[in-house]
Amino acid sequence: MKVAGFTPNSFVDYPGNIAAVIFFGGCNFDCWFCHNRWLLSVDNLYDIEEILKRIETNKDFLDAVVLSGGEATLQNSRELIELIKRIKAMGLKVKLDTNGTNYQTLKELLPYLDYVAMDIKAPLSKYREITCIDDNQMISLKNSINLLKSGEIDCEFRTTFIPTLTKDDILEIAHTLKGCRHYYLQQYVPVPDKDIPPHPPKYLIQTQREVSKIIPCEIRGI
Repeated sequence: MKVAGFTPNSFVDYPGNIAAVIFFGGCNFDCWFCHNRWLLSVDNLYDIEEILKRIETNKDFLDAVVLSGGEATLQNSRELIELIKRIKAMGLKVKLDTNGTNYQTLKELLPYLDYVAMDIKAPLSKYREITCIDDNQMISLKNSINLLKSGEIDCEFRTTFIPTLTKDDILEIAHTLKGCRHYYLQQYVPVPDKDIPPHPPKYLIQTQREVSKIIPCEIRGI
């Protein structure tokens, strides 16, 4: 497995839980605003067995493990399922972070997971512009949204409110996600070498109020 990073404990990656975070290398997106771009190409990989030993040692101080990236679903699904089973055998919950473009893998993993967070990068009408997504990935993305909205598992959708998106874009996303239980609007944090300021907090709050008329929405990062 292509494990590119590990955080022994985090208070922010799984709502209401203390979690270790496993970062998988590689992603099928190349978003300019990503703060984990270093995960796109990583040579120094972690030994998953060593990570599992560390989790086992610290399990009494943890509630869960988050599988993140990069894009975790690019890994072999059978290996991911085995990893999830080993983590849950320690008495810990497992959360998956995903961009939703690998619907079949997500569907296979779902029975073993406790929580899923799916990133919505843009309104569907602008996805190609933001992520260079192809037609097959777009179909998979839509299927993943519908799968998670079905309510089979506790989940959240989240959008980083990058400066190139507008309130109308976020409202379009809200209509696409209508029926979901949790949606988070995240403040954009400027990335190095990009002289692009974030939206003012007041604009996020105004947008959040409008979105909340359509779906449950909270703000992160301000």
